[in-house]
Amino acid sequence: MITTESELMISAKGLKRTYKVKGKAIEAVQGIDLSVAKGEIVGFLGPNGAGKTTTLKMLCTLLEPTGGEAEVAGCDLRRDPRGVRRRIGYVAQGGSTASMAKVGLEIVNQAELFGIRPAEARKRGEELLHALDLDGAWDRKCESLSGGQRRRLDIVMGLIHQPRLVFLDEPSTGLDPQSRANLWNHIRKLRDDFQTTVFLTTHYMDEADSLSDRLLVIDHGKIVGEGTSAELKARISGDSLTFTLRDNEETGRARAVAEGLDKSANVLTEGNVLRFQTPHGATALPGFLRALDAKSIEPIGAEIARPTLDDVFLTLTGRSLRD
Repeated sequence: MITTESELMISAKGLKRTYKVKGKAIEAVQGIDLSVAKGEIVGFLGPNGAGKTTTLKMLCTLLEPTGGEAEVAGCDLRRDPRGVRRRIGYVAQGGSTASMAKVGLEIVNQAELFGIRPAEARKRGEELLHALDLDGAWDRKCESLSGGQRRRLDIVMGLIHQPRLVFLDEPSTGLDPQSRANLWNHIRKLRDDFQTTVFLTTHYMDEADSLSDRLLVIDHGKIVGEGTSAELKARISGDSLTFTLRDNEETGRARAVAEGLDKSANVLTEGNVLRFQTPHGATALPGFLRALDAKSIEPIGAEIARPTLDDVFLTLTGRSLRD
């Protein structure tokens, strides 16, 4: 699909941030280009120190870029940061509600910061609470909500001014698996029911895989990978084919067959087990089995393992996401 400039919610070119530390310039973000289309859920991944948080803060106007340009929600990031702030929602990792305050008061106070009258704030707030399964929470204290409920309340706060784009920073950190899965459903609803574009950072690979229409991977201040989860898996890792043979002699013969079919394949053997990677395992498997049969080689076991995002991330960065 071809995306025009008018359909982009984020368009950054050469965006960079340089810090001065003891007189030395440190490039935290090194001139990255990125784009996010309307209605996308984009996952932004990177190991600690990769420049992920710095990039997020620049896009949210919390940190001024030292180079490059960007347009966020239709406003120039550097010339009109106030316009950007009016049009985006930001849900911080640490939350934004006071424990002893009532839910409704927190929502109204947040709305008033955007010039929304209390009556309209209550109407919008109750609609959002209902949409995120928080009916009846208006008069409750924030501290009485569960962890998952408080994260959904944070999202309500970020959406009260009806932004076209919302940034979610580590939205499910600290939640139990059931609460995380529930929150994921609500994040999808932001796009499906509210037509909100979502830009999220996460340290959970399953979260990125499940939620994101597209992924951006940053490392050492540069974008090192971009695409759908399936595209990144196919391009970076491929599928792993594993065959168990009857003995070492057959394994050696099978290895010769595999190397003859794909001279670039990295074929590994361990005892009577043979492994190699291929971009499309389901397509390659029948052909390889026919080639083995032609040599009178009959495997006693065959397995296809699809790559995970952990494999992709390790290949791209040399580190696991949580390092």
